[in-house]
Parts: sequence; structure tokens; C-alpha cells
Amino acid sequence: MNSTVYDSFLFRDLFGTPRMREVFSDTGYVKRIVRTEIALAHAQARVGVIPRQAADAIADKADLTRLDRDRLQRETANVGYPVLPIVTQLAEQCGDSGGYLHWGATTQDIMDTATMLQCADGLALIAGDLDRLRVTLRRLAENHIDTVTAGRTHLQHALPVTFGYRCAVWVSALDRHAERLTQVQQRALMVQFGGAAGTLASLGEGPSGLATRAALAEELGLRDPAITWHVARDGLAEIVGLLAAIGASIGKIGADVAIMCSSEFGELAEPFAPGRGASSTMPQKRNPISSELMVAAAKLLRDKSSTMLDAMMQDFERATGPWHLEWATVPEAFLLASSSLSQADFALSGLEVNAERMRHNLDLTGGLIVAEAVMMTLAPVLGRQEAHHVVYEACRRAIESHTDLASVLLGNSRIVDELGTDKIEQLCDPRGYLGSAHTMTRSVIAERDVRK
Repeated sequence: MNSTVYDSFLFRDLFGTPRMREVFSDTGYVKRIVRTEIALAHAQARVGVIPRQAADAIADKADLTRLDRDRLQRETANVGYPVLPIVTQLAEQCGDSGGYLHWGATTQDIMDTATMLQCADGLALIAGDLDRLRVTLRRLAENHIDTVTAGRTHLQHALPVTFGYRCAVWVSALDRHAERLTQVQQRALMVQFGGAAGTLASLGEGPSGLATRAALAEELGLRDPAITWHVARDGLAEIVGLLAAIGASIGKIGADVAIMCSSEFGELAEPFAPGRGASSTMPQKRNPISSELMVAAAKLLRDKSSTMLDAMMQDFERATGPWHLEWATVPEAFLLASSSLSQADFALSGLEVNAERMRHNLDLTGGLIVAEAVMMTLAPVLGRQEAHHVVYEACRRAIESHTDLASVLLGNSRIVDELGTDKIEQLCDPRGYLGSAHTMTRSVIAERDVRK
């Protein structure tokens, strides 16, 4: 029986992706535990801690597919952790060499390392999806660099922008996340091997312990930390925090797109697919489902990041409870981030942009959106405060008389004397008041490869 949206056959593809579920599935986790135990045996054979013959036998005989899953479930529920039940069965498979399994390790060594292997694979998936989304957004920015639309602040018309500029702002945040992603992969993906209290005492006072840890890190492609991080959980907190930040940036895009898809705006539409976004009672409905899921993922990811900050507060050399928070939080964070990116890719790669409706909406306020352009042109002559007062009054008259700003300005002899009719008409064209929007958009478009 499925009990959450993450494993529900109804909802799971709305709150995760098949590839990410495989990484964080029970099978995926146990596979990485087995991989870690085999890698540990190889590493210890390399540095002379256990016989090479034993390590080879462990690698040859330890078989994930032969594990008794029902037995694992029962024993994990009893022990509280899965490692001892797994090691017990693996040791039985390996015969006499099984006595060298898990040598000098503790449960958390293996579980943390397996989690880091999951995170490594999960972050690789996130990186690929993020890069594809950035390409899609750059294409949108480039295609609509001249598509003038209303810039909005507090949901009111502010100044003209272009839709390409808006897309470039979106992708600029994702570019920075791509940089952060590269950094977190290098910094946070650490091997864990410290023994019962993190001191590697079980391998003696010589170099064997540290040499084993370094060899294990090399075997698994993880970073070898300077010191055991059993209770220093900043790495995992940083990973989940970054997933939450990526989700929030995508959620911002989803919120913008959803509003622009509304009937009153009509500026965008998510790609058409038969039945997608349909209502059970209103045949005309075409709801922005992907955008809604992007917003939902952002809100859920915020809580995951908050939980990981709680999980950082671990007592002494082994936590009494906070560690368990990670078991639920890390997989769900990766699933939500993968869902957010997948939904964004669908919505934005086939996004329908209605440039005519954007221009229609831009003109709804009769040119008031360029009032600042008129004011800033008058300011050197009248002074900024007086120019503001004069244009403010012109805007008030335009609103009250239900006419356009240009007509009111042309009816004001003082303004006509200062600017002339041609200049007034020029200033009232939104295409002429875009500042550096084009330059900044081109700059973002040009930065095609931020991840190094």
C-alpha cells in the first residue's frame, strides 16, 4: 500500500521522476551499501589491513540479488538500522572471508557513505536537468529579446520590459545555481569512515585508519575529509539547501508563468496536451499544471531545508534522533527538485507566447507605463520634483478622463513648449524606454557555459 505522494502510483510522477526514484529507492540504497562494503574491503586490502584474498572473495561473492528482503525488513525494524542485517547476510554469502567484512567500521560509516553515493548520482541528474532548462530559457530570451511587455511591480504596471529580459532574469539565477552545484559536488560529497566515535581507534594508532579512509574515498570517487563528520552535518544541509534554492528559483518562474497564463493576462500558455489541465466540470479549462507543481515543490523544499538545519544540531559524537530526520528528508528533497526541473522543462520548452496580447496589455493603461520617461526628460529643465508633480497631474487627468497620457501631455502647453509634439509621441512609445534591458539580456544569453 502506498501512503505518500512520493510512492503513490497516482501522484509519484508529479512529485518526483523515475530516474530519481531509482537512485533513492530501497534497492538503490542497499546496492550502495553493498558497494561501500566491497569498496571498504578493497581499500583495506590495498593498505594491508585485511588479506587481499579475503577482499577478492568478498567482491566475488557479495551479491545484492541474493539478499533476503523479508528478512532484511524484519531485522532492520528490530535493530533500527539496515547495515547489521545486510552485513550478516553478506558475511554468510562470503564464507570464511565474510569475517573481514565491515572491518573497523560502524553502521553510520556505511549509511552515510551510501547516502553520499546517492547524493552524487542525484546531483548528477539535477545538473543535467538544470543545464537543459538553462538552454531552454536562453532560447526563449533570445527569441523574445524584442517582445515588449509590461514590467510589473506589486502586480501593477511599472515600466516596459521585454519578455526576453524576464526570461534572462530567470536563467541568471539558474546560472548561479549551476556554479553552486559544481562547488557543492566538490565540497560536500565526502566519504565517511571513522569507526565507533569517529577516531578510527579500531584500526590502531598507526596510519592504517587514515590510509583506509583515503583509499575508500578513491575507490568510491568521493572526497577524503580532514576529519570524521559523523556529527558535522553541514555537507548534507548544504546539498538540501541548494536543492531548495533551485526549487525556489524555479517556483518563482512557475508563479510568473501561472499568472501570465490567467485569462485576464492571456500572455502565455503551457504546451497543449490532450486532457492536460482539464476540469471535470468546466470544458474550457486549461490549467497551468506544471507551473502549479513548480510552486508546490518550492514550498515543500523550503521545509526540507529547514529540517536539515534542525538535523545539524547533533549531540556529542553520535546524535540521539537528528540523524534520523535525514533519512526521510534527503530522498524527498531530491525527488521534489527533480520534479520541479522536469515540470519546468515541459512547461518552458513548449511555452506558447502571445506577443500581441502582451502588447495589448501594455497599452491597457493608455501610456501611463512610460510616465517615468516623460518625467525624467522634463527633470533637467523643471527640476525633478516639479517634473514629478507635472507628470503626476497629467497621469491623474488621463485616468479621470479615460484618455491616454499622450493626449493629455499634448494638451498641456507648458509640456509642449518644453518638449515639442514629436518628442512627446516618442516618449510615449514603450519600445523607446527599455534602458539597458537588451544589453543585459544579450549578456546573459552569451554566458552559455557557467558550469566548469
